Amino acid sequence: MDVKNPNSATHHVIGGGTISHVRSHIALTAPAYGQAARTIHEILKKEGIEAQLHLTKMASAGASNLETNEDVAQLTDDLVSNPDTKMIFFNAAMTDFNGQIGEILSGKYAPRLQSRSEDQLSIKLSAADKVLPKIRKDRKDIFVVGFKATSGMDEDEQYMQGLRLLKTSSVNLVLANDTVTRTNMVIVPEEARYHVTKDRREALEGLVRIALARSNLNFTRSTVLKNESLVPWNSNEIPDNLRNVVNYLINRGVYQPFLGKTAGHFAVRGRLPGEFLTSARKTDFNQLPENGGLVRVFTQGRDSVIAHGARPSVGGQSQRIVFEKYPQLNSIVHFHASMKENIADPVPLREQWRFECGSHECGENTRDGLKEIEPGIYAVMLEKHGPNIVFNRDVPAERVISFMDRNFDLGQKTGGNIAPAYR
Repeated sequence: MDVKNPNSATHHVIGGGTISHVRSHIALTAPAYGQAARTIHEILKKEGIEAQLHLTKMASAGASNLETNEDVAQLTDDLVSNPDTKMIFFNAAMTDFNGQIGEILSGKYAPRLQSRSEDQLSIKLSAADKVLPKIRKDRKDIFVVGFKATSGMDEDEQYMQGLRLLKTSSVNLVLANDTVTRTNMVIVPEEARYHVTKDRREALEGLVRIALARSNLNFTRSTVLKNESLVPWNSNEIPDNLRNVVNYLINRGVYQPFLGKTAGHFAVRGRLPGEFLTSARKTDFNQLPENGGLVRVFTQGRDSVIAHGARPSVGGQSQRIVFEKYPQLNSIVHFHASMKENIADPVPLREQWRFECGSHECGENTRDGLKEIEPGIYAVMLEKHGPNIVFNRDVPAERVISFMDRNFDLGQKTGGNIAPAYR
């Protein structure tokens, strides 16, 4: 590490609380003293990662110049502008609001209030700018871990609060902790939760283990031709059995939207070499029959694809990899439903915590786990994630539906069902 430039490290941990000055001698604050950040830094060191620890003045008095949200924002800007930055654990407790009393502009040296005054004063709060979402806006190659603190929430609400932060900030992982129940959980983009525990150390060790495993995955770049049209859902390019299976899942409420978007994916092999039709990313599949369609995708080697009309499903690389190995199969359906306790068929179960959906490694994990369960139907269950079911054009939709009903609880989403307020 370059000691002249501590920001030259590849891995960074930011911790501690910030303040927002209102007047001289009065400020709003987000109390946090950096213990979680110190622990993460220690765990990384044990894993052989020499990360740079950045603590705010609140967590490291006399040794830091990071005091306000603006100071932390400038630090993150510096890290984002450094091409060597690979990972950021953003554990800083940011002041959510700025405050103003009267008409005087707030500031560290704004006129001090007199406590002997008999006047009752009011403070006007306004939301502070968010820093976390800016990190990956232009640097998708930086692996970012966010943190969400809740207070007195049950585990399901805590999960949804953390998932909302993950989705809206486009971060790779979120650790949610509740200050009252002491429950911790690691939340991933596939909408699963890991390391649900009151043992803080266990949760942080699990968080670091998942982050280090996922930060080295490989992804394919999509070039989107936005002026092209989607393939209509009723097109004869889409086999009836795939359409009927997906419609059945939609009617059963399997695709539960979170903030208006559904997780999961489905696809069919195209007519040309390297072509497949896949579901569109960041859409609501429940609207598919009325106003949606599939994205036509052409692969260009391992690392890039051309997509017509919209961004292809994040699971498109799993689809590509599976189609390459199984030329006799045509359609893939993936959804987030739990496996039944007493499954009827020997569906293989694969660990998923190492793999973010959309990575080449996730596709290879799916491919390598697939097993023919009955003639023409292959399946694998990705733990805490959901099944991938692959079949050919000759398999009646009724057989695929029967297989799904026998083995999966279509009313229970992996990770937890989405409350109406978050849909």
